[in-house]
Amino acid sequence: MPAFVRPLLVLACALAAFAAMYASAGTYKLFASWHWMDIVDEGGTALMALVWCLIVLASRPDGRVTRLLAGGLACITLGSWADCLDEFWRIDKDALWDNALEGLVPFGMLVLTAGLYYWRREQALLADHLRKRERLFRSHRPFDRVTQLADAGYLREQLRRTTGTVVLLDIDGFHRINREHGRAEGDRVLQAVAHMLLLNLRNDDLLCRYAGDRFAVLMPGLAVDAAADAARHLCAMVGAMHHHAGERRVALSLRHDCAPADGAPDILLADLCRRMDAA
Repeated sequence: MPAFVRPLLVLACALAAFAAMYASAGTYKLFASWHWMDIVDEGGTALMALVWCLIVLASRPDGRVTRLLAGGLACITLGSWADCLDEFWRIDKDALWDNALEGLVPFGMLVLTAGLYYWRREQALLADHLRKRERLFRSHRPFDRVTQLADAGYLREQLRRTTGTVVLLDIDGFHRINREHGRAEGDRVLQAVAHMLLLNLRNDDLLCRYAGDRFAVLMPGLAVDAAADAARHLCAMVGAMHHHAGERRVALSLRHDCAPADGAPDILLADLCRRMDAA
């Protein structure tokens, strides 16, 4: 059963419960006293909010933004449905519960607004992520098929024309991940690490897949000490990731080394690799 079906079933049960509450506690109104404009207005609002809730749940992964958006729309659906039921059953004026149910509409709007705020932040992060990839695609250079990052050849080309610092990052125990979980899971790890690194780099930084489980970052205009601090931050962010292979969490960690981006690229990268392998 798709994950989004369960919350929809809960919402359907709540809608049915609302109808049962009004039918048991209220007095049925005669057909002649129905206000059709109110029925269409309030019922239509409930229906459209329900459709939007379905679209959100079916098209987005589970998470805070999805829950806020869907939760807000669900509250609007329930509040509008209560408004609509009020057109068919007359509730005693001393009862307060029907007003509370109808009050779900403004509460749902508040929740939906919070969801839209976090959705905007999410879109800003995604846009930043795409901008960092844009440098590669606009130059029409070859890229690594697994991570969608530039390859080592493009890195060497940029090293010849850029000053700054180059950082090498290596995934600890990557061969063990491939052995225990398979190559497909290893590729997923590479993709997840690449995404995390991109999200934590400056817009001008260039992230490449150097070879195997090794990444390289060219940080233009950055001194070695500052680049080392940035590399430690990258390692900490990857170490905090919650990557799962099936039901099991895969612990990830990185090693790093850095050097000034001057001299022959092949010699520079070879020296960095030797230092990484010896560490």
